[in-house]
Amino acid sequence: MTDLQELASSFGSVAAEYDRARPSYPGELFDELERLAGRSLKGANVLDVGAGTGIATRLLAGRGARVTAVEPTPGMAAQFHAITPELPLVRGNGNDLPFHDGTADLITYAQAFHWTDPARSIPEAIRVLRPGGSLALWWNVKDRDVDWVQAQEDRLAAALSRYHAYGAVNAVADQLEPYGLRVGTAVLRWERRVTVDNVITDLVSRSYLASLTPEQREPVLTAERAALLAEFPDGQITEPYVLDLTVATK
Repeated sequence: MTDLQELASSFGSVAAEYDRARPSYPGELFDELERLAGRSLKGANVLDVGAGTGIATRLLAGRGARVTAVEPTPGMAAQFHAITPELPLVRGNGNDLPFHDGTADLITYAQAFHWTDPARSIPEAIRVLRPGGSLALWWNVKDRDVDWVQAQEDRLAAALSRYHAYGAVNAVADQLEPYGLRVGTAVLRWERRVTVDNVITDLVSRSYLASLTPEQREPVLTAERAALLAEFPDGQITEPYVLDLTVATK
């Protein structure tokens, strides 16, 4: 198993924490998605790939999309089904989509495209999309222009050999343009109010900690909790996010 596969497979053991503590997405994201794709989500046939526990899938369905979740990890799929049994779920991954040619209006990757091989996943998306269909990729990234966020990243990078950060804007447009797709981007800023406990639970769901044993990650989490409480003694934190969206239309 490659390091990437091992990290990706680690999510199954922390699916409950993932669903409970990961950030959601603001409504403005889906407004921008519709603008860049040139169509409404209502009535669209959508494949939400790397759906995880269904955080984005449920929001897409709430906008009226006919959405099918695609998720490779058994633990995440089980959590998805337990929460949202009414939505269809297919086991699969973006490198080999289990769907016929030209059957989707939209393929989405919420916080998941970096787990694919773009040389395989982009042609697969093009194959499955209908003419005029779109591939939408987005990431929530904590805003490192805020001092406490950068300080947290510095601590985690020093403590964890597998720690990996993503930039505020992920440079995927260059990977998409050679395929003759029309590419549009948007960057949104938003924030959420959470507790220190929520921040720690969110960290548990991150692959660089989820891939460790409980004994290995506990000292890191204990130190991070202490650092956050020193910064926010009332236990309440406003987390600032930069949300990077790329939409590529066939």
